[in-house]
Amino acid sequence: MRLLVVEDEEVLAYSLARGLGAEGHAVDVAYDGWHGHLRASTGEYGLIVLDLMLPGKSGYDVCRELRADGIATPILVLTARDGVEDHTEALDCGADDYLTKPFSFAVLLAHLRALDRRRTAALEPQPTVGDLVLDLRHRRVLRAGRSIPLTDRELALLEVLMRHPGSVLSKDELLLQAWPGDPEDTNLVEARMSALRRKIDTPFGRRSLQTVRGEGYRLVDERS
Repeated sequence: MRLLVVEDEEVLAYSLARGLGAEGHAVDVAYDGWHGHLRASTGEYGLIVLDLMLPGKSGYDVCRELRADGIATPILVLTARDGVEDHTEALDCGADDYLTKPFSFAVLLAHLRALDRRRTAALEPQPTVGDLVLDLRHRRVLRAGRSIPLTDRELALLEVLMRHPGSVLSKDELLLQAWPGDPEDTNLVEARMSALRRKIDTPFGRRSLQTVRGEGYRLVDERS
């Protein structure tokens, strides 16, 4: 992944570029806010690591202007400013995450991996069956624009069904795809399917989650 580091402390910037490069990333460095904003505005980066106190233009301004220009690249603020107001303002300006100095490089990598997972989920098309939509970024399901609270197990089952709309999937197939490596009894799939039906169908007067006797389950857009 191509990363942009905007950091005016040259020793730290060099250390970050070297460490992130060793992790397989291509890293560009900007040493002030003006050049940081200029580079980030290209939209060519997967992630941006941004200091707040920069010469030329502050990190707050960089965040604010990038978002105003429609640049949605995830931004991790890396700063010595650890006050509540600093944290709040950075997030309100458009930053996605906040890490204070001094920091562990391992923790920095973990933050970057988390941001990359969100970025990847946001880019992936949302599975949709009729008016049932799986929001991968926020790990939630919506029907007719209304959010439906599901447990992690229910969400995993529904995701498998939504990725195979109209296909009949057996309990064994559902168990294997939803919870790989989990020895849970397939009989519990039926109980969770009943709970799913009560949440995604019954309140909306739908019958999209169907039981195919002797074969398994399928999810359809019953209105089509």
